[in-house]
Amino acid sequence: MKKFLIIVGIIVGVAAISIGGYAYYLYDSAKDAVNDMHEKVQTDQPKPIITGDIEELKPISILLLGVDEREGDSGRSDTMMIIAVDPKEDKMLMFNIPRDTRTKIIGKGYEDKINHAYAFGGTQMAMDTAEDFLDTSIDYYVKVNMESFRDIVNAVGGVEVDNPFAFSDGGYTFPAGKQELNGKEALAYSRMRYKDPKGDLGRNDRQRQVITSIIDKGARVSSITKFDNILDILSENVKTNMTFQEMKDIQKNYKSARHNIESTEIKSSGEMINGTYYGIVDETEKERIQNLLDEYLK
Repeated sequence: MKKFLIIVGIIVGVAAISIGGYAYYLYDSAKDAVNDMHEKVQTDQPKPIITGDIEELKPISILLLGVDEREGDSGRSDTMMIIAVDPKEDKMLMFNIPRDTRTKIIGKGYEDKINHAYAFGGTQMAMDTAEDFLDTSIDYYVKVNMESFRDIVNAVGGVEVDNPFAFSDGGYTFPAGKQELNGKEALAYSRMRYKDPKGDLGRNDRQRQVITSIIDKGARVSSITKFDNILDILSENVKTNMTFQEMKDIQKNYKSARHNIESTEIKSSGEMINGTYYGIVDETEKERIQNLLDEYLK
C-alpha cells in the first residue's frame, strides 16, 4: 500500500466545526481550506439530496483515492475504496477495489489494472472506471496524497485497531489484539502485505480498521481542538468535489451511520496475462458486489 484514504473521517470532523459555535475564525479557516481542496469532476447524475427531513435524504456514495504523486510523476491510485451510506437505515458499507483488478479503462478502450486509470487520466478516469466496474454512479470523491497520511493520523490523536495476528514490519512490532497506533505505526501496520496469509485482502482489512477508527475520531467533538493542524494538512494534500456546505450537511445528517459499518471484500483470482499479474473478478462476484451496493444506494 502506499497510502490510503482515511479522509472521510477527517471531512466529517472538519464539518463538525459548525457544532456548538466554535470560534468564527476557525470556521472561516475551514471554508478557505475546503476552497483549496475543491476540484470538480463530471458525474453521471445530479448530486443527491443530503439536507432536509430524514424522509428526503438520499443515500450517498464516495470514492476514496489514495495516491502516490511526486514531482514529475502522474502517480497511481494505490488504494481505491468505496463507501456507501444509507441515511434512513443509518448504515454504511465499505470495501476496497483491489488495485490489480483487471477491468476496462474508461477513456482508453482496453483492459488494464484498475489503479492505472488514475495514471492515465487522473481523478476523472479513475472515477469513470470505478463506476463502470461497479455498474453504479458515484456521487463524491476524496483524493489524498500519500505524503499526508502520517500527519493526519497524528492530528486526530492516533488510531485504534484490533490486530488479528502478531507480526513485525517496517521496524515496528504489532502484537495480536487491540492497540493504539501513531502515524508512522499506522502506516507500517497498513502497508504490510507479504507476511499476511491473505495478501492484499489482509492489507485491505487493516486499512478499513484504520479508516473506521478515524471516522469515529473525526466525528467526536473532542477532535475539534485539533483542526488548526488538520486544516493545514488537508489544504495541501486533499482534493474533493464536496463543497463546504455539502461537508456540513453530510456531518449533520449521515454521521451516525458510522456506528453500523459493514465491510466486505472483492474476491478475485490471480492470473498472468502477457507477463503481467492481474486480479480477475468473475461475473458472479461482480454481481454480488453490485447487488450489495444496491441495498445501500437504492
